[in-house]
Amino acid sequence: MGLWDKLKKINLGSVFGRSISEADEAFFEELEEMLILADVGMATATEAVETLRRRMKKERISGQEAVKEALREILAEELTMENQELNLSTQPSVILVVGVNGVGKTTSIGKLAARLKGEGKRVLLCAGDTFRAAAADQLEIWADRAGCELVRQHEGADPGAVLFDALQAARARRVDVVICDTAGRLHNKANLMAELAKLRKIIDREVPDAALETLLVLDATTGQNGLIQARQFQETAGCTGIILTKLDGTAKGGIVIAIARELGVPVKFVGLGEGIGDLQPFDAKEYVKAII
Repeated sequence: MGLWDKLKKINLGSVFGRSISEADEAFFEELEEMLILADVGMATATEAVETLRRRMKKERISGQEAVKEALREILAEELTMENQELNLSTQPSVILVVGVNGVGKTTSIGKLAARLKGEGKRVLLCAGDTFRAAAADQLEIWADRAGCELVRQHEGADPGAVLFDALQAARARRVDVVICDTAGRLHNKANLMAELAKLRKIIDREVPDAALETLLVLDATTGQNGLIQARQFQETAGCTGIILTKLDGTAKGGIVIAIARELGVPVKFVGLGEGIGDLQPFDAKEYVKAII
């Protein structure tokens, strides 16, 4: 099975089954409904269908495959933006990984570390989640699997202190990339979000010239709540990219189209399984082919 074949295709067969030459209001309404079921959001679905309607008329598009391809192009345009790749231009570069509880931050960090190590980079992991029991132990297992270094402290330690130690170690050891785990933060908890802002300040103070990526991990099964999370984290942490996890299940993950459209934050990686190699760079064209 190919990499993107793992994604479950949304069934638009009933929509595209009727003759496109006979496309009427019912066709477009049904298509819009299918997009909403794929979690692309009401506003995005409505706009995409309206754009498709205009394009079909202007360019005289007909035939099922031609219409599908036009819709794919419209959605891919929403997802394609600059800064799609990680900026790791300094030594060290820093990646801050954020998100709510249970979305797969720690496993995504391990997979990302293994990927960067495979590219020849020296990677150091920072166990900044000192709140959740055994979080550092879990990260240590991933560090061992990826062949990376780890800086950790005791449970309940100040996350800022752990990050400070990690940045000092990175400079001393000439590490290429520091990846910092953070506690799963509920997006409506002001004190936890303030702590996240504090971590950003420590990075700015200790390695002011470092390339910094703040990656928001979102669970593809979250649906529209993912947009709420993304807004809050964008305001507090200034997210530079998204890692979309759990796309190996039934989730379509269409919410990333709505997030890209509203916030202008690119999807940089997707998680397609439990294996250490299952974190892959995001490809907008391949993604829309998988959902349509």
